[in-house]
Amino acid sequence: MEEKVRQNGFLYRMTRLLTKIYSAFVFKRHVIRNELKGKKGPFVIIANHQCAMDFTNLCATVKQPLYFVISDSFYRTMPVKGIMTKLGVIPKRQFETGVVDMRRMKAVVEQGKNLVIYPAGLMCEDGVSTPIPEATYRFLKWLGADIYMAKSYGSYFAMPKWAKGTRPGRVDIDIYKVFDKEELKAVATDELVRRLDEALAFDAYREQETRLVKHKLGDNIEGLENVLYYCPNCKREFTIKVESESDIVCTECGYSEKCDEYGFLHKTSECGEEIRYVSDWSRLIQDRLSEKIANEGIDITERCDIYTIDDEKKKYVKRGEGCVTLKDDSVTLVGTHDGEAVEFTVSAVHYPSVPFSPGKYIELQHGDCSYRCYLSDGRLAQKYVNAIKIMHKLNMEKVKKPTTV
Repeated sequence: MEEKVRQNGFLYRMTRLLTKIYSAFVFKRHVIRNELKGKKGPFVIIANHQCAMDFTNLCATVKQPLYFVISDSFYRTMPVKGIMTKLGVIPKRQFETGVVDMRRMKAVVEQGKNLVIYPAGLMCEDGVSTPIPEATYRFLKWLGADIYMAKSYGSYFAMPKWAKGTRPGRVDIDIYKVFDKEELKAVATDELVRRLDEALAFDAYREQETRLVKHKLGDNIEGLENVLYYCPNCKREFTIKVESESDIVCTECGYSEKCDEYGFLHKTSECGEEIRYVSDWSRLIQDRLSEKIANEGIDITERCDIYTIDDEKKKYVKRGEGCVTLKDDSVTLVGTHDGEAVEFTVSAVHYPSVPFSPGKYIELQHGDCSYRCYLSDGRLAQKYVNAIKIMHKLNMEKVKKPTTV
């Protein structure tokens, strides 16, 4: 049976009007270029993912109707789920693409319509792009349409994942063609991956050096300690705190830095070396953990409250308690769910990351159910995620490493 994806034109136009207002006031949207002007579909737009509301800038900029692919859990917890369906939104599990999802996305293209995909699946927490699985790029090639890149600059600072609320300030968007559909048919996989990786890659802090855009509350880094949990001076974990909104301090050795209005850090202590970018501090944490995993392995267990989606209430509700264990190359959840025992293990190496909130929870997908695990010590959420990213990267390097005979 042919898959049909429909969109209510009037409702989409009203939604686009709202996004234009939102992106103008919150993101102060500035268009660098828009190579989609006057273009007819079908085309596929890929976009980097710096914040939860990136889609508003894209929707406001592109006049042609767009069909957005979003996470299934986000779709199911939205109070306006019915409206989203009428907008032609396509829900799918993060980091998983089933046959039904593939058919629906292919149907959009085959119907001459325009698809939007955020290949990273998650917005970044440290200003750096998340690696994209090679299978995602092969899927884009299979869609058989022109591919455009919609690159956002600055939206990370307007709505950091580790902070509360929004921080109005200029966000730039640059839309340009990456592949013509005819070129896409012939391109080798290595070249496909190289060019799309290059298009999607970003470091928000290095980009900010050339932009120097001020955002409201740009020096307030409350919540950043949940991402930068490791002291680069004394090498201890979970000793980092934010004081007086803009000062990040190690409670053990006194190492400290202060954030300026542009989001850059400046050392204020006598000890240690200055780390100007949050992205560099985050890389340092991941490099240290990567070395530890390679040499010693990893074994972390933490108690958690287990939440899953209540489709009637359209939100996550507590269903039980348990423990999350990250050991070797897998993650295991053991506990209770609605009074019954639940236990499953997922391979960490197959996922570039997992959905999470710094200082709060991680999510594990098992079958059709997404288990949101609120950790007793929320600070561990980032360490779990860092370890999963590292194990995925190490596995990819192992797979690509040439063998000798």
